[in-house]
Amino acid sequence: MPRPTPAQRRASPPSSHSAESAESSLRLDLQNWVLLLAGLVAIVLGFVLLARGSVTAAPLLLVLGYVGLVPFGILRRGA
Repeated sequence: MPRPTPAQRRASPPSSHSAESAESSLRLDLQNWVLLLAGLVAIVLGFVLLARGSVTAAPLLLVLGYVGLVPFGILRRGA
């Protein structure tokens, strides 16, 4: 059986099923948006406090926003 050439491998049409599943898996409900907004507020407040010289609260807020709230808001699945 002959092997397909690189051009033949690239010529396969995109699967509409994968596009539909990606679109449905990226839908965010209200609770996702609230978590993302809370993460954004924590990040902005963290940078404001960092600019004012806070060495304790600013890093905690930044870590909470970047590592906690934003990823959880993206990855959380609706009920």
